[in-house]
Amino acid sequence: MTRIDLDLDPVTLITTDAIGQPGQRTFYLQAWQDTRVISLLVEKIQIQSLAIGLEEYLDEVASKYPDLPPASADYDESKMHINPPVDPLFRIGELGLAYSPERDRIILVAREILGNELDQEEASVVRLWCTRSQIMALCAWGLEVTGRGRPLCPQCGEPMEPEGHFCPKKNGHKH
Repeated sequence: MTRIDLDLDPVTLITTDAIGQPGQRTFYLQAWQDTRVISLLVEKIQIQSLAIGLEEYLDEVASKYPDLPPASADYDESKMHINPPVDPLFRIGELGLAYSPERDRIILVAREILGNELDQEEASVVRLWCTRSQIMALCAWGLEVTGRGRPLCPQCGEPMEPEGHFCPKKNGHKH
């Protein structure tokens, strides 16, 4: 497979969404630069971790650059759903954040997951240049999407199937 090294600078829209039924969903990160669209496979936990880490990262940026105007996490739900067909470039192995103070842009860096650690130099990379508001909206929407999964068992906290699950706190009895 050919290594991809791509910058979407600037991103006009960035979102995440899931396709499939809860418990069997596939999550995607999708970004647009005008009419150009790229899609990447992402894990649910990566979306959640990004949302958690972003708040701390933006606090650091704000303390270092106190004159920045406030950013907003507001989004239009009708624009946040991914647009099929979805043909992902690669599966994300690592997500990182950087900040360009000259342009007031957050750079979301997505690096491909490869099976062999020795091949990481050959991993594909996509850099998405986003406004602080775009990245905040991405994370707010991402938490909304990931929260729409299977309900959690009140006893053990594990996801439950519609027909119930074997709860370790109930010695495996189905409820």
